[in-house]
Amino acid sequence: MPGVRGLFIPGPTNVPDAVRRAVDVPMEDQRAPDLPAFTLPLFEDVKKVFKSRTGQAFLFPSSGTGGWEAALTNTLSPGDKVLAARFGQFSHLWIDMCIRLGFEVDVVDAPWGEGVPVDIFAARLKADRHHKIKAVLVPHNETATGVTSDIAGVRKALDEADHPALLFADGVSSIASIDFRMEDWRVDIAVSGSQKGFMMPAGLAILCVSQKALAQAQDAQSRRCYFDFADMARVNKDGYFPYTPPTHMLRGLRASLDLLFAEGLEHVFQRHHRLAEAVRQAVSAWGLKLCAAAPHWQSDTVSAIYLPDGFDSNAFVRHAYKAYGLSLGVGLSKVAGRVFRIGHLGDLNELMVLTALSGVELTLRDQGVPFTAGSGVAAAIEHFHRTQPAQLAKAA
Repeated sequence: MPGVRGLFIPGPTNVPDAVRRAVDVPMEDQRAPDLPAFTLPLFEDVKKVFKSRTGQAFLFPSSGTGGWEAALTNTLSPGDKVLAARFGQFSHLWIDMCIRLGFEVDVVDAPWGEGVPVDIFAARLKADRHHKIKAVLVPHNETATGVTSDIAGVRKALDEADHPALLFADGVSSIASIDFRMEDWRVDIAVSGSQKGFMMPAGLAILCVSQKALAQAQDAQSRRCYFDFADMARVNKDGYFPYTPPTHMLRGLRASLDLLFAEGLEHVFQRHHRLAEAVRQAVSAWGLKLCAAAPHWQSDTVSAIYLPDGFDSNAFVRHAYKAYGLSLGVGLSKVAGRVFRIGHLGDLNELMVLTALSGVELTLRDQGVPFTAGSGVAAAIEHFHRTQPAQLAKAA
């Protein structure tokens, strides 16, 4: 198919030219004497994206799933109890990993379309007077349903219960796109990945770890080797890695951070909210519904959208790809065949969003889904016009 394909899954996302150029470099000496001049500032700048002053950044050659495993095995011992909610495929997978690693999981099942039930967490934490719960797991953004949870609310619940459990956050599809305040919320471990808000190829797990979690890691009895914080920290302090690092990915991360800081993190968050709202306006104009059950759950990085009864979202996504080169996210697990997903994060602007919405409208039309052609695109255009940044409005 001629032309550029449209990548609008919720990750991997589009990679900016500056990052692609940074990654496409000759291999270099990972033990060169001048490497620390590059890596040490890199570690510090990663922390700024997490809004952490006192934590420690770790970069593992892995996906975000490897970051999950690192968080769990470095701080917990077999048999330890964790509190987790299941309300989407990725929260389910985190729970599954805990079980397979030998931890006891107190699972709170919540409707798919809602986020972490803070009130239930608060009650269970207050009832845990002997502090058997060692960690609380919170997906900041559930990618399968397009739902963002209230991490600050969970921190408040921990504080009100005077509970010492560690607070873990899965920020794979939120960090660097949605405001995340590790220091303010006192998150102990936050996990992200290179392929979403960081606008890079997949392959790098990006973590930030609190001093409290690092201290607890000294007593954790879970087996670990490749993902051992102690091994990494011991060599990272001098700017190196305990095994051969993907230096090209580190160069890409440097370029990504430079782009984020040049735009300004607060502007990055505002841009994502504005683009996401355009998608939500389009969904409403089409007469369709989001999986997110209420506005306060709605994600600014991915929208999961229900098709009407009688329509197969898997067939819908296949047609969009084959007919128009448009990649949309499929529904997963409980919502498989019922929703399709539009990823709206990373290196993204108004024209790119309108491209995605136009492709969805073509597919809706081809699949016979009832809607008014052009309605969603028009709603997004009106939203963009009403909310254009002040400098652009002044120039016009």
